[in-house]
Amino acid sequence: MEIGFIGLGKMGFPMARRLIEAKHQLFVFDQRKEVVDQLVGLGAKAASSPKDVADRAETVMASLPSLQASLDVATGKDGVIEGKRVKRFVDLSTVGSQMAVRIHDILAKRNLVQIDSPVSGGVGGAEKGTLAVMVSGPRGDFEAVKPALEVIGKVFFIGEKPGSGQTMKLANNLLSATAMVATSEAVVMGVKAGLDPSVMVDVLNSGSGMNTASRDKFPRAILPRSFDFGFATGLMVKDVRLALEEMKSLGLSMEVAEAVGRLWEVVIRETGADSDFTSAIKPIEKKAGVVVGGNKSGIAGK
Repeated sequence: MEIGFIGLGKMGFPMARRLIEAKHQLFVFDQRKEVVDQLVGLGAKAASSPKDVADRAETVMASLPSLQASLDVATGKDGVIEGKRVKRFVDLSTVGSQMAVRIHDILAKRNLVQIDSPVSGGVGGAEKGTLAVMVSGPRGDFEAVKPALEVIGKVFFIGEKPGSGQTMKLANNLLSATAMVATSEAVVMGVKAGLDPSVMVDVLNSGSGMNTASRDKFPRAILPRSFDFGFATGLMVKDVRLALEEMKSLGLSMEVAEAVGRLWEVVIRETGADSDFTSAIKPIEKKAGVVVGGNKSGIAGK
């Protein structure tokens, strides 16, 4: 299958590489020439713009870091919308349902199909092809792209309503964000009381408190103090803000979500948008006066 692929970042690059390895013909574009060159070395063909990608392939995928980037790539000057061959735009980014609907409506005026297809599972999932792929769009177009999407992960058809995939992704990431800060507060409590954080995490993972943070993030990036899980704080905060906006638009109760949102605003303020999102524990440690993990676990300064 001939596929255009735009956005070769931490998530996009391994997804594109897997598609090449699965023998799909890729036309790739990114503003960074070095990552394009790497994929060209694996068999892809370089394109000069999103429009150029859309001139060469009926299906164009994109993995982009922001709402504005997705809008510009899909509908802007020299964007996918101006391509001569493209029939469908598969957005693997997280942009929220309102932006997904906006892009859908603009593309529809040119008889182009938007396939809303956000993914979850992090860089590791992108590299291994084990992402959760949440797809919404016309059933026929979904079936057309499903074989390619199955190369990058487990595919779930959410429905035909524009933006439905985004709603599912925001629900997922709100829970992920909640698990990260809630587990951080729980472990910091234990360390403040004199417990060993490694033992705490082992107990949590053997009991009813187990979650993705205790199972994955703490052992790999927090206890060893590497903070390198591979997902930026800025991206997590973007997703939490989008989830809050979606819940508000639906008139929902948001007591837990708003508390989680406030915590993440503290995290981005104190650790920066470019920090790894496992750094969420740092402001909580700071306030408690403890360090979790590493060689100096326990009361700070002791």
